[in-house]
Amino acid sequence: MRNERLQQFLAIHKQKIDEALPQHIQKLQAPESLKEAMVYSLQAGGKRVRPILLLATLHGFNQKEELGIDVACAIEMIHTYSLIHDDLPAMDDDDMRRGKPTNHKVFGEALAILAGDALLTYSFQLIAGLKHPSITSEMKVKLMELLAKAAGPEGMVGGQVSDLDGEGKTLQLDDLEYIHHHKTGDLLAYSVVAGAILANAEQAEVDNLHAFAKELGLVFQIKDDILDVEGDEQTIGKPIGSDEDNNKVTYPSLLTMDGAKAKLNEHTSRAKEYLYKVKMENSLLEAITEYIAERDH
Repeated sequence: MRNERLQQFLAIHKQKIDEALPQHIQKLQAPESLKEAMVYSLQAGGKRVRPILLLATLHGFNQKEELGIDVACAIEMIHTYSLIHDDLPAMDDDDMRRGKPTNHKVFGEALAILAGDALLTYSFQLIAGLKHPSITSEMKVKLMELLAKAAGPEGMVGGQVSDLDGEGKTLQLDDLEYIHHHKTGDLLAYSVVAGAILANAEQAEVDNLHAFAKELGLVFQIKDDILDVEGDEQTIGKPIGSDEDNNKVTYPSLLTMDGAKAKLNEHTSRAKEYLYKVKMENSLLEAITEYIAERDH
């Protein structure tokens, strides 16, 4: 029954995000080629995990999900920009993303870089322009401050640099966790925290949700590492084994596959422990945690 409820929530709200994203881009007074490149990657598919986490957090605090649609879109724009740049020849040099040619393969490297830049900067414009009556100016400033930290040098970008620096080197588990806490975890954590801020949750609840989401970020990344070895290429939408080809240290390469799966279970349990401390209806976030840990793509 809970799985049915989750699948229904995912389907309904993924559709809302899928519809809202291109609408935000199409109304911009910008070159058509730029808008086309931005929309191409936004519409390339994906699970919309980050937007869904924000909306599920609002749901847990008995708030209408519409309150967070625009912030959810802003987060997905930043996530998409990071994927466009990750795929570039100077980074991971990937030709396929979610079963489609990567942005630079379709539009060229220069426009791909600029499309990523545009998605990043427009995300902050979107939050600054929020019009919902229950969202105060103080909330908007906090949302932008935390998003900049999660996506910037202390967050995702810093994690990506550490990931590049670690290629071909011998890393310890602490090094790998640092990379993934920042490269993946910070933006995931922001998604949950943003939902709590929009719901006007107490600070103690925000803190526990942040800790929950940081663990969830590790769950997400460990599962990605496992799928890069054991996953089905057609289901995932890109070649498997790319981490090994790029000489990246992963949980399976560092801990063995059995060790990686044990770590996956450990962080899944920790995430739930933090979640259970929050005074909210948590069944949806719990189901999403299990979904992330058990997914096949």
